Parts: sequence; structure tokens; C-alpha cells
Amino acid sequence: MNDGALRRFRVIDLSQVRAGPTCVKQLADFGADVIKVEPPTSVQRGELYVGARDGADMQNLHRNKRSITLDLKSARGRDVLLRLARTADVVVENFRPDVKTRLGIDYAALSAVNPKVVLVSISGFGQDGPYQRRPGFDQVLQGMCGLMSTTGTPQGEPMRAGAAVIDVTAGLYAALGAMTALLEREASGRGQWVQVSLLHTGIGLMDFQAARYLVDGAVAGRVGNDHPTSMPTSAYATRDGYLNVGAGGDAMWRALCGAIGQPELALRPDFASDPERVRNRAELNRILGEAFRARSTSEWVEALDAADVPCGPIYSMDQVFGDPQVRHCGIAEAVRHPQRGTLHLISQVVGLTRTPARIASTLEDKGGSTVELLGELGFDAAEVERMQAEGVV
Repeated sequence: MNDGALRRFRVIDLSQVRAGPTCVKQLADFGADVIKVEPPTSVQRGELYVGARDGADMQNLHRNKRSITLDLKSARGRDVLLRLARTADVVVENFRPDVKTRLGIDYAALSAVNPKVVLVSISGFGQDGPYQRRPGFDQVLQGMCGLMSTTGTPQGEPMRAGAAVIDVTAGLYAALGAMTALLEREASGRGQWVQVSLLHTGIGLMDFQAARYLVDGAVAGRVGNDHPTSMPTSAYATRDGYLNVGAGGDAMWRALCGAIGQPELALRPDFASDPERVRNRAELNRILGEAFRARSTSEWVEALDAADVPCGPIYSMDQVFGDPQVRHCGIAEAVRHPQRGTLHLISQVVGLTRTPARIASTLEDKGGSTVELLGELGFDAAEVERMQAEGVV
């Protein structure tokens, strides 16, 4: 029995690659009835970027879903989708803006058959404007939103982040938009069109760096692992690895000086305040670098933690999932796959006490629920067979 917090909602997933599936995953984990719509033949463009169907990426992005195959380019396939949309609360897509209109499944078409439906559209650059037809790609947007210009060493080249941070963040914003629209629908009884772009997401992700420019005209550059406005917040080599330290503010700075056995550093005029420490970051990092190389990472974590100074090791992925707190929190959740056996996927980040999320199933075979879902929509066996013969499903 589905007892998730969102069990009363049905979501139609038309999305590919990462941003759209990240949005839908949020809803699926909390029990929404999610139906993934896929083409009957060929490999989806999205799967080219996220790997094989039984691979880690696809399974992590598409758990807790049923699958139906539909040829949306055919009139019959479109009609089936519109019938499905009549039963839906949310439809999620990340086509280029003109594609859904060309297919006849844009917001006007969906709301005509279901005025309560919420359409969530994720695009690279927005639904209109000079870039509307450009394809959106995470790394391209990392460059255009300013992230790459602020990532890397001062003398180095612009650097991408080590994860698809804009895609994932866009998916989370889209899920927030869907939930907001569903809440508003409880008052108005009407759905609406939710729009999220990777461009806007990326600029939003720049947060204080973007605000510093808009308000003060400050153009941020690359400062490596240093924080641009508060020091010492950086990464330092230890005897056996690396250590992150976040000792911004004067009180934290004094605590750090005591923890490393050099309380006199806090009295130096050139390190007396955050602006002075930022201005003299090279000398500050030289002194701290020498100090931290004297002991192991674990020894420094213990010492700084005792002084209430934020710190932590810099892990590789195997070390991440070996960490005792990560294990305690159940961040790797087990689920049974029919071919691969037990898989461990990233558990839902949001915790609810009464109706928690869960990973109930892995991604099923392509079209695994097609016949079942067509039956739910009222198609009889003969109609289903005819659609299968015609390649509609």
C-alpha cells in the first residue's frame, strides 16, 4: 500500500537527462504515482547522457516510477497522452520550448483537457527570448552563470564544478514550484504553468557572488579554496591528506589560533579582522599551511572540533560512504533490482517523521506498465493490440 505523503497525486514524467528527472524523483520518493513516458523504439536522447537503463545514474534518477511507451509524434500517441493528462495532477517536461507546442502538448492543450493540471517546464534559457531554442547543458550554463569564472585557482583556467550542480538545483527548484502550485490549487481549484530555466537557476545558485555585483558592483574572481570575503575559510594540506577549515569571524579566528597552539596570531594587526585577513590571505595561508602539515587530518579534526571550529576532511567518494555519520543517517539506501540484486542508491534528502520517503522500486523495464496503464485509461485489449501493432505504444 502506498502511504507516502504525496500518494494522492499522479505525475506524468516526460523529461530526460537530469534536471527533469531530479524534479520528478522528489515527488516519486514521497509516494506520488509517477508515470514515465518513453518512446516505443530507439534510445532516448537523455539516456545518452546518463548511461544504460540498469546503470547507476538511470536507476538513481528514475526509481519509484512506472513506465509507459508512447509515440508522441503520432496523433494516436498524443491522444493517449492527453487522456493520461486528464488523470494527472502534474506533468513535467524539459523539451526545448517549441517542441511541446509542435507536439500539441503545451500548457494550453493540457489545461484544455484538465484545468487543474500543473505543467512544469524546465528549459535551458527560458520559454522565450533570444536564446529560447538553444539546448541547455549543465557545463555550458556553469560558464554562463559565472560559476566557472569563480571556480579554480587564481592563476588557473576557469573550472567546472565536479557535479551537475545546475541540473540538480534546477530540478529541486522545479519540484518546489510544482508543490507551490499544488498548494495554491487547493485555494483556486486551478492548475498553472511552472517555468524553470537552467540559466536563472545558475545565477540564483551564485547567490552572494551575484548579489555582490548587483548591489556593490564587485566582480568576483577565482581564489581557489579560499572564501572570497572571510578568512581563514580554506583547504589545507595535512600530514596525510587535506582539511577544510571554516573559521570566519573574529571569535572563530581566535578559537582557531588557540587550537593550533598559536594564540599570538590573533593579536597581529594584519590579521585583526576579516577584511585584514582577506587582504593578507597569502601570508595567513602560508602560516596556517605550515601548522596543519604537522599533524594528520583526523588529529586536526579532533582538535578543531573540540574548539568548536568548523572543519572536516576532504573525502573521495569511497571515503564519503565509509564515514560513520553518513552510515548512521542511512544516506545509501538499499533496494532490490530484478537483475542486479541489491543496489544502494542515494536516499531522499528530506526527512519527514510521519510519512517518510522511501525507495520502493528500481526503474522497471521500458514500457513495463504500458498495458496496465492503458487498461486504467479504459482501452480494451483489442485497442491495445492495435496500438502495439501500429507502433503507437
